[in-house]
Amino acid sequence: MKNIFTLLALLIIVFGCSPKNYPDAVKNPESTLMLEGDWFDHPHSIDFDRLPVIPSQHVVVSDVQSKDENESKYKFAGQHLAGGVNQHNYMIFHEGQFWLMWSDGPGVEDRVGQVVKYATSPDGLEWTEPKMLTPYPPNSGPSSEYYNTRTDKGMRWIARGFWLRDGELLALATLDEAKGFFGPSLELRSFTFNKQSGSWEDAGLIYDNAINNFAPKKIPSGEWMMSRRAYDYVEKGVDFMVGGLTSKDDWEVYPVLGTNSELSAEEPYWWVLPDGKSLMALFRDNKKSGYLYRAFSTDNGRNWSTPVKTNFPDARSKFHGLRLSDGRYILVSNPNPEKRDPLAISISDDGMVFNKMGYLTGGRHIDYPNVIEHDGYILVVFAGSTKQKIEVLKIKISDLDKLNMDDYPQNK
Repeated sequence: MKNIFTLLALLIIVFGCSPKNYPDAVKNPESTLMLEGDWFDHPHSIDFDRLPVIPSQHVVVSDVQSKDENESKYKFAGQHLAGGVNQHNYMIFHEGQFWLMWSDGPGVEDRVGQVVKYATSPDGLEWTEPKMLTPYPPNSGPSSEYYNTRTDKGMRWIARGFWLRDGELLALATLDEAKGFFGPSLELRSFTFNKQSGSWEDAGLIYDNAINNFAPKKIPSGEWMMSRRAYDYVEKGVDFMVGGLTSKDDWEVYPVLGTNSELSAEEPYWWVLPDGKSLMALFRDNKKSGYLYRAFSTDNGRNWSTPVKTNFPDARSKFHGLRLSDGRYILVSNPNPEKRDPLAISISDDGMVFNKMGYLTGGRHIDYPNVIEHDGYILVVFAGSTKQKIEVLKIKISDLDKLNMDDYPQNK
């Protein structure tokens, strides 16, 4: 027995090996390890406000924040309305400019009359004035008696992201009743941009009874994949949709668990791992564990390992990430389990285990990040000030190279 422990010690010293329960899509999908490092003792004990700061440029694209209790910047026909909401923000770079969309509604989130708006920018910092991407929902505009209420007698649009398919830019949005989450009329629709009129036009149904989390991405099979929540997902759980090749509305649905009893999963996100064939999905946990859940697929999203609670801290909030062109993975999230503050960026070499975490912005309620890479920068768009502002951070990728966890207070 003594010889075994001696051998393990030698392996750790010579090869840097460790007998940790490291994740593997095939051999060890049950691993809970997702955050490691000698810069923290326990994931929930991290002082998130004192993480090393990542330099960035910052701009506000849209602001409906109330100036005081009786006045709001959200207007219709020149009249101030009681509050407003900006959230569900998505960005893409296409044909020489950045495109940004978000949900824009009266009152608080997702009430009757909510629309999708958009803006464009040549550099991610100077933005056009917000314009309507969708029309007002049917019979649910400002003249409706149900406007700015929660009821199944009125409708709402919810922004769902940009999908660049065969060179055509599609803007995705869902339409459903505005009573709860979600209504039985739920459908995912597409819009295309008419360059002559300078406006977006309805381009038809993507899938009935579906709300995605992010726009479709390619998987190793060459197919497209995105997550799906049906209107009754609270009972049935979340799914993944695979297809989109023969037509934009051609999809097959594959459940993660087939039930919501084991995991109250919300807003799934996924990426392809470095082996070029395995997928890893992450799930927000609405049962308030304070951690992200993870599952793997080795057959292009048809079947998934049972989601496992990892040790990566989370505020029960939406998150997003991507694989950079240099091969590293980044995850932008609200890691503080107590509140959606701050917004942080975490870095991983293999997409499974993260060992660095940096501070992006905070000191207030911030959430719903979406991140893209372009020309040596990453751009993070998020909802600020309790979902009343759409804001953008522009970050040099080279500044991520300077992130040193020795700068975290615990190590000083």
